[in-house]
Amino acid sequence: MKLHELADNEGAAKKKKRVARGPGSGKGKTAGRGIKGQKSRSGVALGGYEGGQMPLYRRLPKRGFTKPNKLHYSVVNLGLIEKFIAAGKLNAKEEITEDALVAAGVTSNKRDGIRVLAKGELKSKVNLAVTGASASAVEAVEKAGGKITLLAPVAAAAE
Repeated sequence: MKLHELADNEGAAKKKKRVARGPGSGKGKTAGRGIKGQKSRSGVALGGYEGGQMPLYRRLPKRGFTKPNKLHYSVVNLGLIEKFIAAGKLNAKEEITEDALVAAGVTSNKRDGIRVLAKGELKSKVNLAVTGASASAVEAVEKAGGKITLLAPVAAAAE
């Protein structure tokens, strides 16, 4: 076998159809879209159209509700607080506030407040002043000899 005798299997490589390239191509002029009508135009999206029948997305009932004044908390885990104390970025001897957590880089912003969760292990005795905490996080902090003070949410204080 020689180099010029190499070829793909029959039907393995299919050429791209070039439309709107003149009458000789067989797909010239209207480019296979037919004449007139919505589908012959550019920029048409007929995704939800069912030929005049009421579309499925309008036949089904609306569900659920999005509360417009819902509070969004930044979540911080106890293991992460311990890691920052060990790195010297947080001082366990002083009260650790939400502003201190943001300044140390534990979380990028406090949003409507910071909520502490119990993931990870806390060895240091710390006093935390945060907006929220899970029951297991409060238990873990008290077990380590510290305490958690819960503050009012920022958005609730503004109202």
